[in-house]
Amino acid sequence: MDRWKQLSGSEITLLDHVFWSSRISRESLAACSSFSKTRANAAVAGMLEQGVLESTGEPVATALLAHHSEPADVRDGPTAVLARVRGLMRELLKRSGARARDVIGIGVGVPGPVDFEHGQLVSPPLMPEWDAYSIRDDLKADFTAPVFVDNDVNVMALGELWRLQRTLPNFLVVKVGTGIGCGIVCHGQVYRGANGSAGDVGHICVDPNGPRWHCGNVGCVETMAAGPAIARAATAAAQEGQSPLLARMLKARRVLRLQDVAEACRAGDVAANAVVQRSGALIGAMLASVVNFHNPSHIFIGGGIQRIGPFFLAAVRQSVYHRSLPLSTRHLEIQYTPLGERAGIIGAAVLAMQESLRLREAVR
Repeated sequence: MDRWKQLSGSEITLLDHVFWSSRISRESLAACSSFSKTRANAAVAGMLEQGVLESTGEPVATALLAHHSEPADVRDGPTAVLARVRGLMRELLKRSGARARDVIGIGVGVPGPVDFEHGQLVSPPLMPEWDAYSIRDDLKADFTAPVFVDNDVNVMALGELWRLQRTLPNFLVVKVGTGIGCGIVCHGQVYRGANGSAGDVGHICVDPNGPRWHCGNVGCVETMAAGPAIARAATAAAQEGQSPLLARMLKARRVLRLQDVAEACRAGDVAANAVVQRSGALIGAMLASVVNFHNPSHIFIGGGIQRIGPFFLAAVRQSVYHRSLPLSTRHLEIQYTPLGERAGIIGAAVLAMQESLRLREAVR
């Protein structure tokens, strides 16, 4: 952190270019930054001496130094959840041989609408106790590094943007799990809208006669096609005798979850396939409107839905291609996120680094 504070404006500019490249030569760094070779070489030499940069002939494959994953229930409230997060962060730093003062920035992704400027959730449907809670202040109890908070799907989009080294300027990342959200990358940047709520597609209506959701609207794609909706439809199929496999699962496990439906779907269960096909068709119908509006080159789908495999993707593709304008889908590719479950954690690191660089540049 101390070395970070000593960086000059030129060094920060070059560091940003290095960060978004898997590897880059000094000559290429000078060209893309519009610096002279002498100026670029001097800045690189300084950062190498300070230990900010390392010289390597191999591309960097991952941003992860240490990783831990465990279930968390946001209904436990921010105090309990973030206390556990702080404890895990201390453990991961110790495992990496680092200290709290070595942390440059902290990136946090949360499943709800975020006021990005203030780093706070605003009326989050899935986690009401977190409304206006200061995650930044909470984490400052253990860390002095700046904290940046964003919607979890925006964070996933940043992860994919880093993986792609910003080679795709316009794409979408869609998360389908407990809820449904969309991260929008426009002209090589995550687009958050005027207040941070861009991409909140889960409340787009796909059936005006559908059930009422907790947001107060009816027929939201989230209530009709997300993970809980898939589990409810599978449970109904088991109880109505449509699937002996799902019925056995329900009897043994007492409750069906998305991963159970995925297992049945992979086993070729007809009822499970029908549930997944309907979910994919509804999500595809929602995405068709987004595709017509944004015209992305790619849609990357992540979240728990990835466990289902290619059958869900096929249903989404069929619905999108059927409902979208031909020009919008001429070169459109729809696939699962290549980063998989790592998209969020890598994206959080990207968020922390990107915003820390901007913050350091702004104070100069």
